[in-house]
Amino acid sequence: MFALVLIAVVAGALAQRLAGLGFGLLVSPVLVVLLGPFDGVMIINLCGAASSLLILSRVWRHVDWRRYAGLALSALLGVVPGAWLASNVPEAPLEICIGVLLVIALLASQRLTRSSWRATGPVPMVGLGFTSGLMNAAAGVGGPAITAYAVATRWDQKSFGATLQPYFVTTGLSSLLSKYLFSGGHLPALETWQWLGILMAMVVGIAAGDVLSGRIRPGVVRGIVVGVAYAGALSTMAKGVVELAFG
Repeated sequence: MFALVLIAVVAGALAQRLAGLGFGLLVSPVLVVLLGPFDGVMIINLCGAASSLLILSRVWRHVDWRRYAGLALSALLGVVPGAWLASNVPEAPLEICIGVLLVIALLASQRLTRSSWRATGPVPMVGLGFTSGLMNAAAGVGGPAITAYAVATRWDQKSFGATLQPYFVTTGLSSLLSKYLFSGGHLPALETWQWLGILMAMVVGIAAGDVLSGRIRPGVVRGIVVGVAYAGALSTMAKGVVELAFG
């Protein structure tokens, strides 16, 4: 079972390096099914922040710090209610909610991709930043809402992918801290060697992304991430429904 966790972490870190996002989308369904929605998402928050921190040194000069500040402040407003939901909603309904949120976010971002509408002003930034923070804390998947913002505002991919890294560091660590406090100090029950294995898997994924960067178009990676995320969201919903019906 833990081997599947490591494979998912490698794939998520690889996607994060190539496309700027994708860690939560790829890893969330796997860890939620294998480790449960609360522990799984806590690990995703920590690993997502760590992988983004490792990538940040490579893309620092392309970060739009002004947009980062606006999005991060908006996301922090959504982290607290998201962390409360993750800490207080029973496991089976939470799994169903995570799957539904994933599907809705993916559909919305794809819908905006095909639209010619262009968003302007602070309202889209605040609204989608808040949504991203809430989903990151509750489900470990803040990327789709921010992708929707990038598509709606026609944000340049290089700057967008770079700016996501400090953004995910901020939302990941704040989500982790909020859930730790709301749950009374609960942490995932992993052995030391398992934490080290996850760290090594992240490094391997990022290193592979460094090698492949420039050879694979980010759009191709995003397409693969979206396909895997849909499959994972449906499996997460199915697991929640089965537990609710027969548990």
